[in-house]
Amino acid sequence: MEKKNVAIFVSGSGSNCENIIKYFANSDLLDIVLVLSNRADAYALTRAKKYNIPTCVMGKADFNDEHKIMPLLKEYNVDFIVLAGFLLMIPNFLVRAYHRRMINLHPALLPKFGGKGMYGHHVHEAVKAAGETETGMTVHWVSDVCDGGEIIAQFSTPISPEDTPDDIAEKEHVLEMAHFPQVIEEILLEG
Repeated sequence: MEKKNVAIFVSGSGSNCENIIKYFANSDLLDIVLVLSNRADAYALTRAKKYNIPTCVMGKADFNDEHKIMPLLKEYNVDFIVLAGFLLMIPNFLVRAYHRRMINLHPALLPKFGGKGMYGHHVHEAVKAAGETETGMTVHWVSDVCDGGEIIAQFSTPISPEDTPDDIAEKEHVLEMAHFPQVIEEILLEG
């Protein structure tokens, strides 16, 4: 099987990004060829540089410009894209170009707690407010609907009425660290 060139898109601290980089450090399956962020202050960029992975900052206007983002992806021969805490909507031209070659991690059990405005701590606060007894993570294909792509994998964990949104976030994050790299691996192995 030919090695895949993977780009990771991030907006924040990049703990998932680093976890993926470390997991695939000596992989025959893929190379992380680019970490792209829409924010120059995203700590994920610092994490990527620590592993000598090329980084790029691209603001919303440039990201939504087909003539800016597509040449960049071509330059790095990107075969597959992983969204790991990336907060911009993916433009339709990119969804089409990477159909079933772009996945997103969502910090809840979709279809609950998904869609516009449902990211980061907002998700965990909504889970708490709804009185849920479990939370989890969802990996799904990226489509032109926010958090609406076909679900690939879900993992859940129980939560208690005493759990704060911070506790819920911590429990969900443990699932991400344990499962997200393996899901990426399975997807690429299945082709």
